[in-house]
Amino acid sequence: MNLNNIIKGDKVLLVYVMLLAMFSFLPVFSASSNLSHVVGGSSPIVYLFKHFIILLFGFVLMLSIQKIPFKNFRWISILLLPLGLILLVYTASQGTIISGANASRWINIPIIGVSFQSSSLASIILITYVAHYLAKYDLKKIEFSKTLIPLWIPIFIYTFLILPSNLSTAALLFVSIILTLFVSGYPFRHLFKIFGFMIICFMFFLTLAKAYPDKFPNRVDTWVSRIENFKSEKDVDANYQIERAKAAIINGGIFGVGVGKSVYKNHLPQSSSDFIFAIIVEEFGIVGGGILILLYVLMLFRVLVIVHKVDNTFGQILVTALGLYIMIQAFTNISVSTQVIPVTGQNLPLVSSGGSAAWITCISLGMILSVSSSIKNKKAK
Repeated sequence: MNLNNIIKGDKVLLVYVMLLAMFSFLPVFSASSNLSHVVGGSSPIVYLFKHFIILLFGFVLMLSIQKIPFKNFRWISILLLPLGLILLVYTASQGTIISGANASRWINIPIIGVSFQSSSLASIILITYVAHYLAKYDLKKIEFSKTLIPLWIPIFIYTFLILPSNLSTAALLFVSIILTLFVSGYPFRHLFKIFGFMIICFMFFLTLAKAYPDKFPNRVDTWVSRIENFKSEKDVDANYQIERAKAAIINGGIFGVGVGKSVYKNHLPQSSSDFIFAIIVEEFGIVGGGILILLYVLMLFRVLVIVHKVDNTFGQILVTALGLYIMIQAFTNISVSTQVIPVTGQNLPLVSSGGSAAWITCISLGMILSVSSSIKNKKAK
């Protein structure tokens, strides 16, 4: 079997991806002991095997998608844009309420019994559509009024459908798109208008949410408490997760306590997902955590190399947008564990345990590899 027939895209990027994925088995196996203790009845090996199956399926998705000519993603995004909207509306309409807060993030896939976070898929659909739209025009000369309906209305609708139950994902999506618009040459004065408008809309949303909490379930109180807890270090109980994450990092020191020897994995909620970076530093030390961060930086650099080499505008914008989305998610997760920002609930791409988030990351990488394969094909000609 010829490896070149299987891998069409940038092999250097794929090496970084595989290194992250292979490394993930160590901290996931170690941190899963917390799940075994909380859930009961399952050993860490069960969670490790589940993580393996999730990543295996993710890699199948990635290698399958990278064979699709990237220009096809343009019309695919147009077809899927209504589907993403339907998924978000359906997810929000489920009315899942936990402790009075909107928790409608997941939909259950029939037969196989897997939960899927629709906002992750919807984000990739919207990002691809935005890249398609931006590639059609000379952005320096484009009029704001002409972009309002075809560009900004979908962005607003998607963002505000995700917002009530998942602020961090809505913010991640919006920031990624804004940065993509900025580096693509979209006029800054128009971005300033949109930013101001979004602040007004967000304040209006907060007002409605606080005034009608029963009719409009939301997570505003959770957001406020997380920000207040982030500002105040006196309330140890409220900062339980952050305090345990910091303790794990301090316990790790320079070289760590050793693989599987984490002390805080059994005391830190979400130790295999949201706070896995803290467990990594505890077991592998600051050196191990630094190497992990270096891998993400190298991935970002490789994405920039692909953008530089591609001579297709849509390909350049698409790779930029997807690369930013993955990197912002990665450093958001790391920033939470190190108390740079409040708790958000974002996974560490390719490392944290989880289903739909890992699959969406692999789909995004497959699309990037598809764009990079066009460079090789062009040289071959």
